[in-house]
Amino acid sequence: MTTPDNPYGDPGQNPPPPPTYGQQPAYGQPPAYGSPQYGAPQAGQPVPYGQAPYGQPPYGAPPAGNFGGTLAEWLTRVAGTLIDGIAVAIPGLVVFLIGSAANAGIIVFLGVLVWIAAWAWNLVRQGQTGQTVGKQFMGTYLVREADGQYVGAGLSILRYFVHIIDGLPCYVGYLWPLWDAKKQTFADKIMGTVVVKR
Repeated sequence: MTTPDNPYGDPGQNPPPPPTYGQQPAYGQPPAYGSPQYGAPQAGQPVPYGQAPYGQPPYGAPPAGNFGGTLAEWLTRVAGTLIDGIAVAIPGLVVFLIGSAANAGIIVFLGVLVWIAAWAWNLVRQGQTGQTVGKQFMGTYLVREADGQYVGAGLSILRYFVHIIDGLPCYVGYLWPLWDAKKQTFADKIMGTVVVKR
C-alpha cells in the first residue's frame, strides 16, 4: 500500500519502473536519473529560433558571472575616465597656477604634490568602494571578475600601472572592450577585473 511518505509501497514491494527517456514521470514521482528536466527540449527536437539550448544563456547575452551587475559599456567607461582626469587635475592645477603666478617654485611643487595626492586618493577609494569619482558619477564599479568583490587599494593602484600595456599596441587595449565578451581591457584580463553598472 502506498502512502505520501512512502510512494513505493511496502519495503517488500518493487518500486514502479522509471519512465523511459523523454517520457514525463507519473504525477508525484521524481524524474529518473539521467532524464531531461521539465521544460527541456527533448532529444531530436530542434531548438526554436532565437532561443539558446536548455541551460545555456541566450545568444548574445554577456557571460554569466558573480559580479553583481551588468557589464559597463565602453562609452560609459570612457566618460568615467574623463571625469576622473578632470576631478584629479583641478586641485593640483589650481595650486600650480597660483604658484606660477606668484613666481614661487615651492608652490608650483606643492601643486604637483596635490595632484599626486588626489590621484592616489581616487585609486584608493576605487579599491575600497569600487568607485572613483568618475565611476560614481557614471554609476559603475570596478570589481573582481571571480566574485564581484572590491579589489582593494593595492590592486587598484597596480591596475592603473598595468594599463600601460593597453597603450602599447597603438592603444588597442583601451578599445578591446568594444568587442570583448566581458568588455575587458588587457589590464582587466591580467588583473581579473570587470567594470559593472549597478
